[in-house]
Amino acid sequence: MDFENRVALVTGAGSGIGRAAAEALAAGGANVAVVAHDLREAIGIASNIRAVGGVAEPFAAELGDADDVARLFDEVASHWPSLDVVVANAGINGVWAPLEELTVEEWNRTLSVNLTGTFLTVKHALPLLKASGAGSVIVTASVNGTRMFGNAGASAYATSKAGQVAFAKMAAVELARHRIRVNVICPGAIETQIDDNTLRRNTAGLVLAAEFPQGTIPLTGKVPGSAAQCADLICFLASDRASHLTGTEVWIDGAQSLFAG
Repeated sequence: MDFENRVALVTGAGSGIGRAAAEALAAGGANVAVVAHDLREAIGIASNIRAVGGVAEPFAAELGDADDVARLFDEVASHWPSLDVVVANAGINGVWAPLEELTVEEWNRTLSVNLTGTFLTVKHALPLLKASGAGSVIVTASVNGTRMFGNAGASAYATSKAGQVAFAKMAAVELARHRIRVNVICPGAIETQIDDNTLRRNTAGLVLAAEFPQGTIPLTGKVPGSAAQCADLICFLASDRASHLTGTEVWIDGAQSLFAG
């Protein structure tokens, strides 16, 4: 897709869906702000993009911290005076535990990164999006909290993802007069490293899991989707081909949530 002369910012771009989205947008011609929690990861992805002829700059931020996000966008603005695409992708699974055992600190940490981080990203991106005269925001939510509610102990995570969808719909209405579109992707099982930051504690037996006869994903059996497939969807939503699409969530899960929701 043609993103020539456009600028895209992708959070959570150090790995998984964010990395795939950053690379796909750059391959389409976009200048990409690669944002990760770890600057070394951002530098690595930006270097990979440059190595194949793309344009990218690395950045790092704690997205649940308002001051740090403000600093991030000041740095981005020093490179580019406007943004055309914002992919609010950063997120963690956090702690999955029974409600009685989940601490308020664990709850707050998950909502801070996933929900507050999305709010702060969009809030501070708005001046740069408005400067371009139009724009596209894509939020990465999940099947959890939107169609699926059976993952044991995932209360904080699912709540944060449901909140992202509601936030995106509110933002879509508010920002439409600025020609800024806001949409959501809701991935199901995807081959990423997000499980590496999941702590499951005493979740066995909370919920009886359903099992599809040939696996848990009707379209593919037990084969999860890929980050590249999510990146393709992000690029479509960011493109002019989706110019009349806003305030919409799109599930990318091989019908997993329809069966197991």
